[in-house]
Amino acid sequence: MSVSVQAADFDVGAEIKALANGRTDIGAVVTFTGLVRDMAGGEKIADMELEHYPGMTEKALANIEAEANERWHLQATRIVHRFGKLTPGAQIVLVATASPHRGDAFEAAEFIMDFLKSRAPFWKKEGTPDGGRWVDARDADEDALNRWS
Repeated sequence: MSVSVQAADFDVGAEIKALANGRTDIGAVVTFTGLVRDMAGGEKIADMELEHYPGMTEKALANIEAEANERWHLQATRIVHRFGKLTPGAQIVLVATASPHRGDAFEAAEFIMDFLKSRAPFWKKEGTPDGGRWVDARDADEDALNRWS
């Protein structure tokens, strides 16, 4: 299990290699990489700024990761989440799960991402031509959590 909250970009290939390095018990690695879009709600986005509380954020991500490891048979997990000002096309988040079988890896990655969207303490501000606006929680993200109850 491994969590990083960082301003720096990440290399997906290097993260996957590190996750599975020397492991022969892994049969599947599933990854999700979230990117900054250039449009939101039909409006052009110039950038997105993500803020967090150091210490609290890492603990929340570690708790989400630990819950996934309790629910599914996983050999390894990795979460990388960036903060700071990011431009369209930039990587925001990486979720990687490794297990003996693909089913557990897919479900765990989706579970982690659903909880990151709604329960991780990040605040997002979109930069638009009319100025900045804070991103509110979305009903669809909350609805996604209900299926894991």
